[in-house]
Amino acid sequence: MKKSLLFLMAALLVVGLLAGCTPQEEKVKITVSEVTHSVFYAPQYAAIALGYFEDEGLDVELINGEGADKVMTAVVAGQVDIGLAGPEAAIYVYNEGKEDYAKVFAQLTKRDGSFIMGRTQDDDFSFADLKGKHLLGGRKGGVPYMTLEYVLKNNGVQPSDLNLDTSIQFANMAGAFAGGTGDYVTLFEPTASLFEQEGKGYVLASVGQESGEIPYTAYFANSSYIEKNPEVIQKFTNAIARAQQWITTATPKEIAQTIADFFPDTDLEILEKVAKRYQEIDAWNATPFMTEDAFNRLQDVMEEAGELTQRADYSKLVDNSYATRAADSLKK
Repeated sequence: MKKSLLFLMAALLVVGLLAGCTPQEEKVKITVSEVTHSVFYAPQYAAIALGYFEDEGLDVELINGEGADKVMTAVVAGQVDIGLAGPEAAIYVYNEGKEDYAKVFAQLTKRDGSFIMGRTQDDDFSFADLKGKHLLGGRKGGVPYMTLEYVLKNNGVQPSDLNLDTSIQFANMAGAFAGGTGDYVTLFEPTASLFEQEGKGYVLASVGQESGEIPYTAYFANSSYIEKNPEVIQKFTNAIARAQQWITTATPKEIAQTIADFFPDTDLEILEKVAKRYQEIDAWNATPFMTEDAFNRLQDVMEEAGELTQRADYSKLVDNSYATRAADSLKK
């Protein structure tokens, strides 16, 4: 009897050890090309840092695409799974008649995240001060440039009134300005605040505050990828939705501490300042849903810039079903 009992206990111990050694379910790896690396995309970094993607069984690898055109090229070529950039990139591809075009499935930011910087502090800055000056404005055809042009016109300044320079690649604008090119430049954070700290430039105006709400940055993937991987897209959107909900109530300090590992060369004080700046201009979406009004406003800006000859169909280019389910799940 004693031998039988010992045998049973030994058998249970072996079973327990085997169960403990069972490998965990492997996470699905997702490659995401982001248009640039910026605190502007804080909800994305928070989703990684807070474990929201991990909770969904996803392992996200970020790649700096250095421009919306390059991000879209990587998506279309199948070099990455998901792109994060201005939706204008998806509109261009759709209007080219490509069968496997990129679809937008989640929106991250709702206004321009760049700031106009000058070489000296100017508390009385007005857009009229740009007339006759040299402004580094980014790549022609990109949302940053088109939004800037839209804001200039709304403030009584025509692009012909100044040297609106589009010759310098997005990723090289900060370096060019620091090297002495231009009187003004538009920069994202944390670069803008770092420039202020180092005395290289001073924030004079927020482009996003002047432009109003525009679906500025969104996630998209090839139609074929979305059709083959609907669960992955849903899980990805769920994580982003959680991060967007979190960031609406988080303090600038909490945001800075959460995303600090993604900006190892930036002081916490700078990150906190940047987070506060983006909260003040209401830069981040509360949910991943992209409204038709916002989509049409983006196309208005593109038309105004002379970059759009045919408007894209919102119902075909934007799939809000994943965003809707993600937002609904957070209400439960």
